[in-house]
Amino acid sequence: MTFEYHGDQLYVENVSVGELSESVGTPFYCYSARAIRNAYARYRDAFGNTDALVCYAVKANSNQSVIGLLAGLGAGADVVSAGELRRALEAGVAADRIVYSGVAKTAPEMKYALEHGILQFNVESEPEVRLLNEVALSLGTRAPVAFRINPDIDAHTHEKITTGRAINKFGVPWSKAKEIYARAAELPGIRIQGIATHIGSQLTELGPFEEAFECHKALAAELREAGHAISVLDIGGGLGIDYGDGKRSPPSIEDYAGMATDILGSLDCRILIEPGRSLVGEAGILVSRVIYVKQGESRRFLIVDAGMNDFLRPSLYDAYHDITPVRRPGNPERQLYDVVGPVCETGDAFARNRELPPMESNDLIAIRNAGAYGAVMASIYNTRPLAPEVLVDGDAQRIVRERVDAERLIGLDTPCTR
Repeated sequence: MTFEYHGDQLYVENVSVGELSESVGTPFYCYSARAIRNAYARYRDAFGNTDALVCYAVKANSNQSVIGLLAGLGAGADVVSAGELRRALEAGVAADRIVYSGVAKTAPEMKYALEHGILQFNVESEPEVRLLNEVALSLGTRAPVAFRINPDIDAHTHEKITTGRAINKFGVPWSKAKEIYARAAELPGIRIQGIATHIGSQLTELGPFEEAFECHKALAAELREAGHAISVLDIGGGLGIDYGDGKRSPPSIEDYAGMATDILGSLDCRILIEPGRSLVGEAGILVSRVIYVKQGESRRFLIVDAGMNDFLRPSLYDAYHDITPVRRPGNPERQLYDVVGPVCETGDAFARNRELPPMESNDLIAIRNAGAYGAVMASIYNTRPLAPEVLVDGDAQRIVRERVDAERLIGLDTPCTR
């Protein structure tokens, strides 16, 4: 196990979380290099008999050390902005292993990506492919393209993270794909090479994936019959993790990969996979210190020093995250708490009516499975410092992003002059 108790103290690999909190200060994120390596190895091995490339979805956690760790293992990258593209390149991901997704690519972003020679643009609309054609021609090159197809599949996930339904902003309609590919093929700056889909995030069943893969297979056959050289199938990401909320456990990486290769293997295409959460989600915790225990009229509040600006998922998605004390309690007694932060918003809460051991001021808690969509979504709301990030690798530990304090934040502003 990556996060487990040694005696009465929670450890990440071989490092005490409590000792880390004394040296780093709270709140802070802590990541396990071992957990990230293990998750990547499962994808690599599960797709081992196919021509497959794991392109890490950088949006899940864009820390340079995390991207660099995965790059060193052989991962590519799935990026959705020029900033993420730059992060991936500077972290050591080879340009020809980078896929550029996103619905609003601008001409300067396209130019930057083309100049670096990325593997593929996942194009999401006809206006985008026309602009990409113009940019490519201005550089005397051709852009490698896969259209992202919206297959109108219900992924049975949270409405804010489903992306493959007809009402979502992503991709081009399945029903219009053949004609869109035909028009794109006439553009001299475009080189069609693939098909892309991504139907959502935190999927906990294989059925929606199966539908999407079957769409891939059928469309690939139709497009090849129409004369398009389809050699790449980008099947997206979205495989969920177990947040400990008692809901359906996600399918295994091995079952997911087995189904994908069973359906798509006969097409003799390179398969791109874009996992994010399932690579880094379980590899991270957010450590926070109890400031006060407050008894309200009907609720007991555990007020901690992390807030919704540090970790937005519970407020944004009503997401459940397991919360455990850093010091294991010596008795089985439990109490109900609302675990809340210091931000001036009622929505600043990590849990409601959560059973926890009796807690006191200065106790430490760990919010689990916070390695994905945690620090990367943080803000400076209420002028709160950005929490640092720590990477642990066996006995070694290092701060991979320092705390950004109020002085530095305020220094970014231009003072008023009179």
